[in-house]
Amino acid sequence: MIERSFAAFEQAQCAGFSLFGRMDLSYDGAGPAKLLEYNADTPTACLEASVAQWHWLQAVRPQADQFNSIHEKLIEAWTGLKASSASERLHFAAVSEEDSPEDWGNLEYLRDTAIQAGWSTVALPIDQIGHAGIDFVDQDNQPIESLFKLYPWEWMAREEFGVHVLGSHVQFIEPAWKMLLSNKALLVVLWELFPDHPNLLPAYYDPAPLGTRYARKPKLAREGANVTLVDGGRVEQADGPYDTHDSVFQALAPLPRFGDDHVSVGSWIVHGEPAGMGLREDESAITRNTSRFVPHYFA
Repeated sequence: MIERSFAAFEQAQCAGFSLFGRMDLSYDGAGPAKLLEYNADTPTACLEASVAQWHWLQAVRPQADQFNSIHEKLIEAWTGLKASSASERLHFAAVSEEDSPEDWGNLEYLRDTAIQAGWSTVALPIDQIGHAGIDFVDQDNQPIESLFKLYPWEWMAREEFGVHVLGSHVQFIEPAWKMLLSNKALLVVLWELFPDHPNLLPAYYDPAPLGTRYARKPKLAREGANVTLVDGGRVEQADGPYDTHDSVFQALAPLPRFGDDHVSVGSWIVHGEPAGMGLREDESAITRNTSRFVPHYFA
């Protein structure tokens, strides 16, 4: 399925359509930005990075500018997909609003940009997806032809309908090949392919080459969960549900500090093009799902 979806992407077919992603960077303004990880499959904070911080700019710094074309590029991407797709309707799915208001808020925002691009849309919790043979249906038993899912691929495989994904005719967004890029083993592969690249950090499957300064990251963890930072005798660790997962080990690139806060940069890609950035700050050196979003402007 991964090979099939990537072949469609290479041939510019709608089945391989990729909407967005977010690169998390450590940047202190002195040296080159360092890639901490790539959120390829289920990036969040899109609503904050697009319209929320743009409205802040208009209210607080109307004479300034901002690196932010996320909203416009999302609508443009949906418009292009609609022109090349045989589907008349686009379904959007995530965990329920009760279980994750943040995910559902991001989903509804992305759905709104699709509506502005001319799509007819339906939103539903992921556990309301059913199947009839190899075809998927929504809560009203209507066929699902194209599905944007703010839901990790490895979780999809464990759902009741997951066994039917491989033979399904559904166009999934993000496509199946994003499974490879959302795995933090990507950090090791990038370092093997491009050693000493100024924007990459050394990364390995074993901590030995990094000595006593490294970050341990579970391959499939999200939002800083179960990340461990080792700096000599100082260890900082975040809790989470991924503590038994295989990990990669990456050289440290400490986040710059402003007062008591550590600040990371989220650089957004929409349909293969750079689209904007957002800042997140946290008292912890590990950026977690409780971190605060900070708008930016250029004087």
